[in-house]
Amino acid sequence: MEHRSGPEQWVYRGKTISVRVDPVRVNNTMTTREVVVRVPAVAVIAETNEARLVVIRQHRWAVGQTLYELPAGKVDDGESAILAAKRELLEETGYGAERWQLVTTFYPSPGYTDEKVFLYYASGLSYTETRLDEDEEIETELWTRAQIEQFVRSPQEVNGIALIGLQWWLCQKLDRSP
Repeated sequence: MEHRSGPEQWVYRGKTISVRVDPVRVNNTMTTREVVVRVPAVAVIAETNEARLVVIRQHRWAVGQTLYELPAGKVDDGESAILAAKRELLEETGYGAERWQLVTTFYPSPGYTDEKVFLYYASGLSYTETRLDEDEEIETELWTRAQIEQFVRSPQEVNGIALIGLQWWLCQKLDRSP
């Protein structure tokens, strides 16, 4: 079992992430753990009345690729996760939703970051207009079940949050009759 054995050291503090180095004792051996500290995030599985899911395409600088994703973003300071999810869905896609359900919360990569993602399902959608941040370029698509099945079976590099959300949605659509 790991135990903190001294004061943490902040080596970087940024707008969306910070980096902390923690001294720890593991099996009577002193070592350190580097932790990327990040505000919580939200992602939304948004389903239209026609059983299509709202999927976005967005270029991700860190991986140098344009990826298919779910509408998502960070929880602003003092904001609840559900309000962040509603805000992000509207800003990125122009959709609002009547019904919301928390699907799960998860840690995408707990080996080095404390980031927590709140994954929501939204239905009863209505469209107004997108409200993208000025530094965002996002394309919105409405995917059918066949497109989602093809995506989750594809060996391409994908956004992990999208993969989790789309697989969850497909599991809800399974025929559970005896």
